[in-house]
Parts: sequence; C-alpha cells; structure tokens
Amino acid sequence: MAMISTDKNMIKLYYSSKSSIGEQTYSYLNASVKEILAIDITKTNVPGSQWKDIAEHLGIKIGDLIDKDHPSFTKSYDDTTHLDENDWIKVLDNNPEVLVYPVVIINDTYTQIKNPSDIEKKLEPNSKGIDEKKHI
Repeated sequence: MAMISTDKNMIKLYYSSKSSIGEQTYSYLNASVKEILAIDITKTNVPGSQWKDIAEHLGIKIGDLIDKDHPSFTKSYDDTTHLDENDWIKVLDNNPEVLVYPVVIINDTYTQIKNPSDIEKKLEPNSKGIDEKKHI
C-alpha cells in the first residue's frame, strides 16, 4: 500500500480552493502555523493511491470523500449510480471541487474538517517551533 510521506512536524492539507470550507480552512491554517503543505486539489493532481490511503486512514470509503449533492456530481450521476473504488477516484480527478471536506494530516492523524474552526482543536502544541511554509 502506498503511504503518504509526511514530515512529523508538517501539517498537510488536502483541500479544494473552490470550496468555502476548504478556503477558510487553508486561511486559518496558513495564519496559525508556519509549516504547512497545502495541496489544492483543483490545481494539483492527487494520485489514486493517495486517495485510497487518505480514505483508509479516515476509516471511510473513497466515495465518502465526495459531496454527492454537488452540482458537478449530480449532473453526471444520480442515486442509482454504482461506482467502484477506481470510478470514485476518477470522479475526484475529473471534478476535484466535489471533495466534500478538506482533509488535514497532523502527526499521522487524518481528519476531515467539517467546520474551519474545528482545526483550532487540532493545533495545540503541534505548531510550536515550526518555521517553513510550503504550498502546491
């Protein structure tokens, strides 16, 4: 299984800049910590193996990463559509804006951020001593 390599001190964020929750979460993290690797999935292609790893760490299916009410999803699919793991990855590849919630990784702990203010609870002492920002 492919693993996402993460520096233990770096906070990693997978988000869509086309989502208000994603943008707010990115802004909050960017203002709060110095070392963040922010991956805007509307600009950077995330390999299927990473989506599988993220879903596995979150304890969900890849399809659960997708907002099934998003217009980009509903224009092509409906409640009767059955997609397998690879199909869900293709949906994310072709329509990254359908990512339902940003995913933050802190010290190998994966969390979907449903409310940008939730990130504050995750940032306790993890951000001390960090001195570099990275953005993809």
